[in-house]
Amino acid sequence: MTAVSPFARSTAFEESLLSGREQTIEEMYSVPESFLEIEVRNPQTHEFGRKMYTDYEIVCKTNIPAFKLRHSLVRRRYSDFEAFRDILEHESTRVNIPPLPGKVFTNRFSDEVIESRREGLERFLSIVAGHPLLQTGSKVLCAFLQDPAWDRSLWV
Repeated sequence: MTAVSPFARSTAFEESLLSGREQTIEEMYSVPESFLEIEVRNPQTHEFGRKMYTDYEIVCKTNIPAFKLRHSLVRRRYSDFEAFRDILEHESTRVNIPPLPGKVFTNRFSDEVIESRREGLERFLSIVAGHPLLQTGSKVLCAFLQDPAWDRSLWV
């Protein structure tokens, strides 16, 4: 499931609906003015020794100039999301950063818990990445979404 940013600009299609006119062929088949699609998918649980963690694939597709890449794919752990959120809060005092899905202490590797967390992380990223002030003012946003070598220690 791909989440579309709640801050995305209205499309020609929506404008044609509002004006009561039919959409033109160009409007139907042209690239939207600006689009941002964030998908969190393919959770993988890793085990090393007695420790386990789950990471998630983040797919970002956009034509918004603030993003360096039109298409990117990275993997992040929940702890990366926590660090990213903390960095955003310190970096962007004018923007209310939404909460992450809560920490889970029992059955955290069950399919239901992992899927629920995946959905929550996708909602979080769609809101954050779609915010115009963060797109233009955040230094960490694009790096988190698009840099496979993102390292939280470089931002703290």
